[in-house]
Amino acid sequence: MATTTNSKRKKQQHQAVIRLVVMIAILICVNILASRFHKSFDLTREKRFTLSDATRNMLRDIDEVVVIDVYLDGKFPAGFQRLSEATRERLQSFKEYAGTHLQYRFLDPFEGVAEADKARVARNLYEKGVEPVSLNVREDQNASEQIIYPYALVQCKGKTMAVKLLENHLGMSPLEKLNYSESLLEYKLATAIHKVQISAKPRLAYIVGHGEQLGPNTYDLFYTLSQHYFVDTLDLTTQYHINDALYNAIIINKPTLPFDERDKFKIDQYVMHGGHVLWAVDMLNTPVDTLQRAGQFLTADFGLNLDDLFFKYGFRINYDLVEDVQCTEIPLITGTLGNGQPQIELRPWPFFPVFTPVSKHPVVNNMDAVLGRFVNSIDTIRNAGIHKTILLESSNYSRTAAHPVRVSLSMIRYNPDPKLFTNPHRPVAILSEGEFYSLYNNRVPAAFLSLLRDSLKYNFKPKVDSATSMIVIADGDFMLNDVSRSTGPTEMGYWRYTQSLFANKNFVLNSLEYLTDPHSMLEARNKDLKLRLLDSKRVKDEELKWQFINVGLPILLVLVFASVYLFFRRRRYEGRNS
Repeated sequence: MATTTNSKRKKQQHQAVIRLVVMIAILICVNILASRFHKSFDLTREKRFTLSDATRNMLRDIDEVVVIDVYLDGKFPAGFQRLSEATRERLQSFKEYAGTHLQYRFLDPFEGVAEADKARVARNLYEKGVEPVSLNVREDQNASEQIIYPYALVQCKGKTMAVKLLENHLGMSPLEKLNYSESLLEYKLATAIHKVQISAKPRLAYIVGHGEQLGPNTYDLFYTLSQHYFVDTLDLTTQYHINDALYNAIIINKPTLPFDERDKFKIDQYVMHGGHVLWAVDMLNTPVDTLQRAGQFLTADFGLNLDDLFFKYGFRINYDLVEDVQCTEIPLITGTLGNGQPQIELRPWPFFPVFTPVSKHPVVNNMDAVLGRFVNSIDTIRNAGIHKTILLESSNYSRTAAHPVRVSLSMIRYNPDPKLFTNPHRPVAILSEGEFYSLYNNRVPAAFLSLLRDSLKYNFKPKVDSATSMIVIADGDFMLNDVSRSTGPTEMGYWRYTQSLFANKNFVLNSLEYLTDPHSMLEARNKDLKLRLLDSKRVKDEELKWQFINVGLPILLVLVFASVYLFFRRRRYEGRNS
């Protein structure tokens, strides 16, 4: 009997060893397969962890190693720790498609650096475009200041691009800003990787010859564009045509003199040959210097002679001014203080509207508000084969004043009454794209066409061969920067009276990226992460309760199940022995 029992026991032990070996082998095989083949399922409603098609295709096509240094290693508050982890997760998802062509690391720029050398390190980072951010850290009743660098440095082919990971969105709480920053991680990182791989920058032509802005007020525009493009100034009046093979897009920024038919023909044929145009046009003259000196002015028509060209391309810029309750503020002298100094208050100025993008188009999706100054409205026109997308529009409480408009500073003494602003959602910036037809089809003499073809080797095109696009902003001041007497040119979109920085620069860069780069990463801007905040008061009041539920309860359940299992196992074997 004892021999039989020992034999059964040895057999059970042998089977147990086999099961253990098989289990270990299965685990090893699963780990090997998991390291080679990765598959995840994104169950979030907004597809938080799913990369866009454009990003995946770009990552698969990387042909040289891209190195990314992220300066978010260290001890940070919970919100920035979340941004650091989100960046790590996003780069890991990038690496799944790029493989060994993508390397990243998280660094503390001052780790192991002597106190005397920290200024030198900070200066080197600043020269690369990595700027510090001062963070106020609050812990219970204590507060301290911490300097962090929420940047990633993308390097490839000897080129370096700094990526700002922390965004600042007007009107957002700190948690909302972090969530907004997280939603743009894919787009920002993918765009930087894409740009450092491009061997040659796209080329832009800045058109002059019709009173376009050129000088201190375009300093930031040219400086910003030079980071991403080669920019030439092109005098349209001295050129036979605009070289579509050389220039990916042209910029026409606040012309003030009429275009004759020859210059309109050059623009028209550039478009017909597949060129792209970014327009920033004022139809009305609104002299700010007269307003400052005399306190009022009456609008005048610039007479640009562009109406028929615009109509052919599917839109019309109206001779009016948009007034909006959602606007910025300007200073008004309201009295005199006791020391004789003027008393100045900031009052809303409806002629300087603030536009908050609501379109889901990649050019403006997830973009902060932009500032307009004496803006015209735009009407779209039905044209076969041309699709129009409204990128910017006025708010629910807006109206338009038809030319001629009397603008007086006395208007800001009274707060705008929303009941009087009854013309909402007036388009002020649109994208027009598709198959354009020439304004000059069947209008140009045959002799001129022969001269164009035989002497200049330039063929007239009555329509585009394939779809092209243009973006129109009905505000000639949109891309201009102010100039301070003390500090010089300011940033595009900066309003000194409220010290607000609007997203005009981002709008311009996104527009040009959309026009010039068919493989751009703008698709990734469509991602919109929902912020699901916890009730901070309830979290504090019920802290112990939820700690017990999340930590103590699972342990307690394991102990209960183990006790029940041991109890029934003991009863089972006691019954056998008896």
